[in-house]
Amino acid sequence: MTTTVSSSHGAALALGDDALVLSHRLGEWAGHAPVLEEEVALANIALDLLGQARTLLSLIGDEDELAFLREERAFRNLQLVEQPNGDFAHTIARQLYFSTFQRLLYAQLAADGNELAGLAAKAVKEVAYHQDHAEQWTLRLGDGTEESHERMQRALDALWRFTGEMFQPLDGLDVDWQRIKDDWHRSVSAVLERATLTVPKGPQTSAWAAGAGRQGLHTEPFGRMLAEMQHLHRSHPGASW
Repeated sequence: MTTTVSSSHGAALALGDDALVLSHRLGEWAGHAPVLEEEVALANIALDLLGQARTLLSLIGDEDELAFLREERAFRNLQLVEQPNGDFAHTIARQLYFSTFQRLLYAQLAADGNELAGLAAKAVKEVAYHQDHAEQWTLRLGDGTEESHERMQRALDALWRFTGEMFQPLDGLDVDWQRIKDDWHRSVSAVLERATLTVPKGPQTSAWAAGAGRQGLHTEPFGRMLAEMQHLHRSHPGASW
């Protein structure tokens, strides 16, 4: 499926893909979360993100076709959200980075009165919970046992290079990207300091990673995830329940 969108809808596609892909990743924890309470919490976050994805993608076209019939290069999600779950610390680090960014972005969009303002105003309340959930677990793991501290630090370090892509401007969104980046750094740094963790060193992106997901270039795990996500729809085209 080939998708052509205007610049104003390009942002909706990118943000919708972010939410869709991360929703699927979090859904992979079903039956595997460390405790029953987290089974419910991660499922609820995944459902919130799926709802955001449906609203955003429906602004462009048929949400099912966009989710299940596009090829890998047509997706515009951040490379961060497509990274595998790894261990629980890895999932929490990914969620901390992304939900902090998403809340800051949606807060600006909600105040700007653009066509995404309504969605953003609703979503920012959901994302505030997502961010708080990630922050609380970062504190518990970082300031917990020696092993939990080491795992959390490794996860933060491993995902750091994917974070710079979040602050690349998106056509159709008139927001202060530098302000979002600065506020994101302050927020994440404060959480990591409280958790006795260290802000990763080095550049946030390597040359090949900067903006690559937004350009349709994805990391190897994404292809496998997409095949799984689209398998049922492609295997039974036109089926209804």
